[in-house]
Amino acid sequence: MQGFNMGRYVPPEHEGTISGNKLAGKHALGNRARKAGQGILTVRFEMPFPIWCSTCPKPTIIGQGVRFNAEKKKVGNYYTTPIFSFRMKHNVCGGWVEIRTDPKNTAYVVTEGAKKRDTGEDKQQDGEILLRTDEEKDRLRNDAFAALEVKIDDRRQAQADKTRIEELQSIREKDWEDPYAASKKLRRAFRAERNVRERNAKLTEILKDRMSLGMDLLEETEADRKRASFIEFGEVGGEVAIMNAKARPLFAGETDSLVQTGKARKKSKEAKSLQEAESRREKLRRELGNNTRAAVDPFLSVDKPRASVKSTPIGIKRKRRFLDNEEPQRADANRVADETIPVALVDYNSD
Repeated sequence: MQGFNMGRYVPPEHEGTISGNKLAGKHALGNRARKAGQGILTVRFEMPFPIWCSTCPKPTIIGQGVRFNAEKKKVGNYYTTPIFSFRMKHNVCGGWVEIRTDPKNTAYVVTEGAKKRDTGEDKQQDGEILLRTDEEKDRLRNDAFAALEVKIDDRRQAQADKTRIEELQSIREKDWEDPYAASKKLRRAFRAERNVRERNAKLTEILKDRMSLGMDLLEETEADRKRASFIEFGEVGGEVAIMNAKARPLFAGETDSLVQTGKARKKSKEAKSLQEAESRREKLRRELGNNTRAAVDPFLSVDKPRASVKSTPIGIKRKRRFLDNEEPQRADANRVADETIPVALVDYNSD
């Protein structure tokens, strides 16, 4: 019986005699073992330390902890411990980087495509104990003078370490000789910092309420102050700009005339006669524009009462407008007056 999630399906006649992978002609590791015939297995490799890529056109560093799909292969042995190589491709430049294990020094060694970044970790630090190799142990065992030199160096180092520890202990005892004074000093510093934090928190809350912000604001830093000082805002006209906006006319003709007037005022070096002539022309232009607007704008016109047309009773002839002996000028004047009076096309009391 085939169990749940136990691998590939195996027919009942082959169950117990052959595996599902072998029956399907597949490897148990799938695509990771596509180069298994060459002794290569694809694994997930994490960079143990930062390295400089030597195939990139510009110096590029690959940080510690970056992961790659590396080809793992056995390249040798150190006694009975195998030495593995991890070959991976840098996705930035397409170059190959190879790192091998070093069982002798319990470390990794970069052999191709890059070099290890020098961070000073390989140097001996203060208080660090280095492990001796087998060759050094044999030399100390067979050479008495070398062993004596090592003992003298160890005693000198132990004395220096002892002196340093005593200095640290004396400094600590001096600082905490009076615990109440030390605690008072710490509480005073903490109290001042707490007041500053509370004041900043109040200002932050006021700013959030004023700007209606629904997010947390970080504290102001020196970098923020420098960046804000680089910004320059333009000058604001204030009340003068508001008055200019209110005095601006609504029609384009007057706007152009005012702009031209402003330009004329700026020319302070022109002769007084030219300015007076310009002002007269501008005054005449403004007056003509106002008159034209008053005649054209329907909102500015005044509705005059309409002259009523008197009807003539039926059977009565209308009188002649003027006699034959009247002057022609009077007739022309009456004709103009009659033309200006609007006459209705149809009158209900007419013929």
